[in-house]
Amino acid sequence: MSAPRLRATPLPGIGVQYDLVTREHRHLSVVAHRDGARTVNVYRSDDPDSCAHSLRLSAPEAGALIDALKPSHHSASLLYTTDLGLVAERIEVAATSRWNGRLLGDTRLRTETGASIVAVLRRAEAIPSPAPDFRLVGGDTLIVIGTREGVDAAAAILGQE
Repeated sequence: MSAPRLRATPLPGIGVQYDLVTREHRHLSVVAHRDGARTVNVYRSDDPDSCAHSLRLSAPEAGALIDALKPSHHSASLLYTTDLGLVAERIEVAATSRWNGRLLGDTRLRTETGASIVAVLRRAEAIPSPAPDFRLVGGDTLIVIGTREGVDAAAAILGQE
């Protein structure tokens, strides 16, 4: 079986539309919007030019879908996995997070999850190995390393409002 062809069509002012026809002759398209969002379209089998379903995904949702479809794909959030069962992910501290303005040590992330924060990305600056007295700010991106369960638990704690 030959590799599927993906056709790209520039959409001025919007982004790029990628079209794929499956081996079952189903027409799918993904519009990659300039803001990072994606619109996934599935066309009718009896009329491949008529859209049957359309789903708009935010940039983070699109990234999660990419990871689900192809876990080995390098995404914006999944940085690295090893045979040891460790993962490293970027986790953003939201402006509405209860941790905005509080000390990193207050999160008790390492104690509660076993995951470690190895760096903080703030604007254009990287802060390696932040100490427990490091003050978190909404918009910070934390680089968290641990087991899949530990990193997921860390994300849940950091997402608390």
